[in-house]
Amino acid sequence: MPLIQVLLVLIVVGVILWLINRFIPMQSTIKGILNAVVVIVVVLWLLNVFGLLHQLSNIRIGHVGT
Repeated sequence: MPLIQVLLVLIVVGVILWLINRFIPMQSTIKGILNAVVVIVVVLWLLNVFGLLHQLSNIRIGHVGT
């Protein structure tokens, strides 16, 4: 994935998170949890994009097949 696309995704995610924090009324604890979840997901995604977390693609959730 080209670096420009990574930067664009980070900017879009940041703007969306800022808009949610700014204009959607919710408790500060919920905002904190939301921000933490978004940061953790973005960090894991970045590690996967740069190949530092290769095992992330091998994780399967749920039962597949018989």
